[in-house]
Amino acid sequence: MTAIAERQIPKVTAPAVGIDNTRTTTAGTAARYVFAGVRLALGWTFLWAFVDKVFGLGFATPTERAWLNGGNPTKGFLSGAEGPFAGIYHDLAGTAFANWAFLLGLLGIGLALTLGIGMRIAAATGATLYIMMWSVALPPQTNPFLDEHLTLAAVLVGLTLIGAGRTLGLGTTWEKLPIVRRLPFLK
Repeated sequence: MTAIAERQIPKVTAPAVGIDNTRTTTAGTAARYVFAGVRLALGWTFLWAFVDKVFGLGFATPTERAWLNGGNPTKGFLSGAEGPFAGIYHDLAGTAFANWAFLLGLLGIGLALTLGIGMRIAAATGATLYIMMWSVALPPQTNPFLDEHLTLAAVLVGLTLIGAGRTLGLGTTWEKLPIVRRLPFLK
């Protein structure tokens, strides 16, 4: 009679994706700061778009078209939609839902990127917003397929995968919060 021994195989999970902070190299440190800078720059572009559309500071949005002055932040852009999704965007143009969703999205994505918190949600929603903006004007004017919106969507996802919120941001502290540990999608 033979006995079969049951082997216990330990469960192994893949290490967290990100820049290894245990081995500090000059290039690794520089890369962390470069990507933190890219994160902050993208955060600022979202925050600036929100502030300019709400208050009409005269850069992309004239004062008389400010949301606070009765302007409509989605009407002009979505009304000019071309390509296969034009009908959908024309229907959404200027609706209260589109205006609120757009402005809250700009604010939320901008704050999350700037602070380095909620990077997964910021990347998902920011990439979705960029892809939607790309799809409003298909085909792009300067390339048969690719434009900066798709590139920036990929950059947002990449910043999240490397943990860019941990450098020059509150990402490390955020990730230690009990609710974030319990609900990892909040990272």
